[in-house]
Amino acid sequence: MAGPTDSPARESGRVRIDGLDARGRGVGRAGGKMTFIHGALPGEEVISRRVKRRRSFDEAVVQEVVEASPDRVQPRCRFYARCGGCSLQHLSYDAQLRHKERTLLATLSSVAGVCAPRIMPPLAGSPWRYRRKARLGARFVPGRFGALVGFRERIPNRVADMTDCEVLAEPFGPLLMPLRELVGSLDARARVPQIEVASGEDGAVCVIRHLDPLSPEDRGAIEAFATRHRIDIWLQPKGPDTARPIIEPTSNLRYSLEDGAIRVSFSPLDFVQVNAEVNRALVRRVVSMLAPVPGERVLDAYCGLGNFSLPLAARGGDVTGLEAAGEMVARARANAAGNGLSASFQVADLGDDATVKDWLGRGWTKLLLDPPRTGAEAVVEHVPLADPSRIVYVSCNPDTLARDAAQLVHRHGYRLTRTGLVDMFPHTSHIESVTEFEAGDQVGAPRESPAVAAS
Repeated sequence: MAGPTDSPARESGRVRIDGLDARGRGVGRAGGKMTFIHGALPGEEVISRRVKRRRSFDEAVVQEVVEASPDRVQPRCRFYARCGGCSLQHLSYDAQLRHKERTLLATLSSVAGVCAPRIMPPLAGSPWRYRRKARLGARFVPGRFGALVGFRERIPNRVADMTDCEVLAEPFGPLLMPLRELVGSLDARARVPQIEVASGEDGAVCVIRHLDPLSPEDRGAIEAFATRHRIDIWLQPKGPDTARPIIEPTSNLRYSLEDGAIRVSFSPLDFVQVNAEVNRALVRRVVSMLAPVPGERVLDAYCGLGNFSLPLAARGGDVTGLEAAGEMVARARANAAGNGLSASFQVADLGDDATVKDWLGRGWTKLLLDPPRTGAEAVVEHVPLADPSRIVYVSCNPDTLARDAAQLVHRHGYRLTRTGLVDMFPHTSHIESVTEFEAGDQVGAPRESPAVAAS
């Protein structure tokens, strides 16, 4: 007998939308049951079609908008209805920023029990052609589709049929169709599951994941494609450490900070902030918030390639960066040397209590946290060992930020003095932010101007 999650999808239902959830879906009640509706906005009345049934909620998609929100806009991307790379293109960009800021502040209030006395203006840039790194799915479908290369569909989770992308940075948006044609021409076309793309200021790289060895003919086709489109191509037969250029690279991946005074080199598989314009603004804001004076000891936890460490060192700070991945530490050291900066970079597992205690116990005037989505729980637990006067926390997950903020404020006695949205991923539900904590009883100033700027 079919269980409650196995019943067929209902044809349609009329729903009034009360809000947006953390994934950008409209929230309403259909037949008395909580329903999350892709493509619906608060205040709207829509006719929806259920696509997934759960015990406590359903998922649905919009079939018709009966009463539209004033914030609804026409999506720019013609593949938006099926591609899962974006989730908010139907919401005006100003409204996206307001929604994300409200979500950030509400999470801090409800989870951490704190309200920021000072809200910084959102950091935002161009919402189009901004994404300089992405992992794309690839799939060969015999018949009319041929090879597919792109983001995955929202429902079901398969590679979307798309020929361009409005958020991928040049040259990769318009290059999707040529990439599809390349994959479809290979003998190994059914054994290429993934293509990663990365673009810098001086070049662009595709990393092609292939499950079987490539024939000489396939290698020749890939080399010709790289030459024709003036990009570099790497091949990845197994794990990330097996990725290598198929031919000698024609350029290096780099980006600049501090008005070009600092250049950061990276590998196509390295983590970098995907939005170059917003990242430059974020770095300026973080450096301004930490405001290191010459010789001041600053610890940059989760430092990566030195995205923040290098500009902080350029301002005279005595900066040490910690990162778990040895290859990232090696590149951070090379970036410091290449820019003539004296920042120190060390390998450290910041999820390990003993390691965290050792490093924090060395004493630091200021602390920068830029953790992954899981947050900085172990570091925050032992913050009193370092006793920094100021902590700046760059977050990519409001929930773990709020968890860690509660610890800093209610257990360690810090005050959350200001916070602000960082819109690193326009048209998605992804929320990044930067938040400042001060030791003692300093209280933040009133709310700043709500103007939106990447500065």
